[in-house]
Amino acid sequence: MTELSGQLSGWLTLPHLLQADGQYPITMEAAMDSLPIGDYALLSDCRSAALVSRDGSVDWLCFPRFDGPTVFARLLDDGAGHFSIRPAGEHRASRRYVDRTMVLETTFSCPGGTGVLTDAMAVGRNERLHDLGENSPGMLLRRLSCTGGELEAEISFAPRPEYGLISPLLLPVPGGLAARGGAQRLLLSTPVSLTVSGATATARIHLAAGEAAVFALGHGELAGPPPPTAWTSDQINARLADTLEGWRSWSAIHQTYEGPWRELVHHSGRVLQALTFAPTGAIVAAATTSLPERVGGERNWDYRYTWVRDASLTMGALWVAACPDEASKFFAFVADAAASQPQQVMDLQIMFGIGGERDLSERELPHLAGWRGSRPVRVGNGAWTQRQLDIYGELLAAAQQLVDQLGELDPATKRFLAAAADAAASRWKEKDQGIWEVRGEPQHFVYCKVMCWVALDRAIALAEYLGATEGRVASWAVARDEIRAAVLTLGWNAGAGAFTKAFGSEDLDAANLMLAITGFLPADDPRMKATIDATATRLTDERGLVYRYLTNDGPTSDGLTGGEGAFLLCTFWLAQAQALAGDVDAATATFERAVAAINDVGLLAEEVDPASGEMIGNFPQAFSHIGLINAAWAISQARQGADTA
Repeated sequence: MTELSGQLSGWLTLPHLLQADGQYPITMEAAMDSLPIGDYALLSDCRSAALVSRDGSVDWLCFPRFDGPTVFARLLDDGAGHFSIRPAGEHRASRRYVDRTMVLETTFSCPGGTGVLTDAMAVGRNERLHDLGENSPGMLLRRLSCTGGELEAEISFAPRPEYGLISPLLLPVPGGLAARGGAQRLLLSTPVSLTVSGATATARIHLAAGEAAVFALGHGELAGPPPPTAWTSDQINARLADTLEGWRSWSAIHQTYEGPWRELVHHSGRVLQALTFAPTGAIVAAATTSLPERVGGERNWDYRYTWVRDASLTMGALWVAACPDEASKFFAFVADAAASQPQQVMDLQIMFGIGGERDLSERELPHLAGWRGSRPVRVGNGAWTQRQLDIYGELLAAAQQLVDQLGELDPATKRFLAAAADAAASRWKEKDQGIWEVRGEPQHFVYCKVMCWVALDRAIALAEYLGATEGRVASWAVARDEIRAAVLTLGWNAGAGAFTKAFGSEDLDAANLMLAITGFLPADDPRMKATIDATATRLTDERGLVYRYLTNDGPTSDGLTGGEGAFLLCTFWLAQAQALAGDVDAATATFERAVAAINDVGLLAEEVDPASGEMIGNFPQAFSHIGLINAAWAISQARQGADTA
């Protein structure tokens, strides 16, 4: 057992199904759009992603990018496409990521034998170290090996491109099967003979010990080059081995953190790399769209984009669990994508496509039923047009963190960052939609005021680096002091005994834990301590997991119906704030409650359902893994400080 699997034992989303031998019994194929979200594992080539169920079904795959249209989307509708490889009849399954990689191994135990299904998305040939994913071919690799006795297996290949809209023509070709229809061309390379019925191909195969069946799914575009010619079994096996070495080489030079929950931190670093679009350095918020924040509810969003607000938190996490090179590349993407806007009339855009695209117009896909009937399914994200004033602070905080890595800034970037500080100084008194992207009325959110303070505080620290004049710095200092006075006066609510969501509000907001994390107030300041304690006692569910805020239908409504789950990032924020306040025992307990939600392969979604305890929301969620890393680091530092005190 690896150290990671040892840390994960007992932190499983389906303990009622787990057998004494650590395996799950599987007797029939359930409707895949109703499987628990935690049943899935992530595959990535640092360009796009796939999700594989514990039973060996690829139920989510986008080509050629994370935000591209799906080839398989059974995750959101049982008829939206899948690629299943599973033993025939009753069997049990266990799985793991191969050590220091994002290559998945699923072990099937059957009455007559055992088999191992190895799944990966191929990285570019001989890609190593920082180059991982730069030239990935867009190829899903699968190998089923019989490791003992005999194995009967069933194959079902049902591509449904463009979110299930297309049932393609499946045509036998030398070395495999081609799929034609719509804008994409697919080629499944395999020596296995498949029977085609309509838009689905199936096979039943027999393997003896030492035998294996291999598959490689590639893609091309109708308007571009076709998929490559079919790969042989030797080529598929070689690319699997090469992909393993690529991930191991990345881990070898990046993962130096030594502290509590070491393997979870290292694995979360690999998850962040897996959610990175290598050509630009952008990190998607999650690999999926429209997994709901409450089962059956309407809070279903497309998270396959990059948020500017993630910048500073991501910088810190990458610094701990990866290395400054990845952090620098991510900041460069954010700065390039957002450049110029603060100097114009429009606000700084809050999010971008992973290629730097700005128009992320939202639409609904009414033909998809949604995960467990949670509609609507959305593509695009309407929040891209919102005003969220906190992003100036996140951008400049990230710049300060990387000041030693960025080298000399070019004049345009200096002007852009200084203009962002000017925008924070001039706009902090305005209302906005806030960090949680409410779709109700704009408010004076306390967190956003604080992040405008952060923008100015960091800009002043970077003044010489940015080439700012004394007069400009003086104006930043005046605005910074005004913001601080306003937050301390209007953001604190004596009746609530805490800093609250917005000026004049009595509602708590977990985002206010960031007052301690950003340094606006020391974590042991009495008002900050009171806010931390209020969050822990009044903004948590039965498990001690933290809500972002309590939803309601009053004047502070977020504009949406229904509730939502507890937010894992906010729970990690609470642990981090408790550690900064010196309460290491409480921080450790909070951290342990959050990671109790993790699935058997170390992945976290956005939220946890308060009734069932299942993970909900888009998956896997970068913010949750970022929170895990930063909280673990804060607890590690707090423990070291306590030991030396």
